[in-house]
Amino acid sequence: MTITRRLRSASGLLSGYAAASAAHLGAIVTGVNTLRHATKPALMPLLAAHSLAGTEEAPKLLAPALLLSAGGDVALQFDDDAAFLAGMGSFAAAHVCYVTMFAQRGALTDRRRSAVIAAAYAAAWAVLITELWPDLGDLKLPVALYSLLLASTAVTSAGINWRTGLGGGLFLLSDTLIATRLAKWKALPGHEFWIMATYIVGQYLLATGTLKHQAERAEPHARLSAPAVATGR
Repeated sequence: MTITRRLRSASGLLSGYAAASAAHLGAIVTGVNTLRHATKPALMPLLAAHSLAGTEEAPKLLAPALLLSAGGDVALQFDDDAAFLAGMGSFAAAHVCYVTMFAQRGALTDRRRSAVIAAAYAAAWAVLITELWPDLGDLKLPVALYSLLLASTAVTSAGINWRTGLGGGLFLLSDTLIATRLAKWKALPGHEFWIMATYIVGQYLLATGTLKHQAERAEPHARLSAPAVATGR
């Protein structure tokens, strides 16, 4: 596939993600559950396809992270504890992919900066778990362990660029809103809308921030190889 066709395909898939996201959020607002359930499983596969179409050397763990998230999205559409735990497990695997990918890309190279960010997220995690703990029932341990993985994604994403850092923070916020619902805390106005809006934007920023980082890493190599190509070597 030529560069022009590849970029056109990536742009079309990203437009599809935007359209599916708008339709999904609109369905939440209007209460059209059929459209809501139909659009949710399409979100992350479209973003994964965009990540693969946009470059010849897409980060290997990005698409798996997004597709595992899609598995979680599907599972969480079923209203029972087994499906919820399956969805949490799928998202946990997605976070392992994210953390591994960001660490491999040098997210923790600046140890002092990483320690400060980790301390801030650890403090937020401790406060949140302490407040939620009495109201989580049988989900106490799964939520605590999953939220640690989620916080790890937030910490490591902050070491790549501002896009991934913000994306990791929004993903954490989205799942925090889910946790407050599990604990049966008073819901915010438009609670479900904000859960999905922060999730959709967060995943978009994680994906596009990672792709931007990949492009920046590849650019110096492309410049170095250009003279050799020009002289026929």
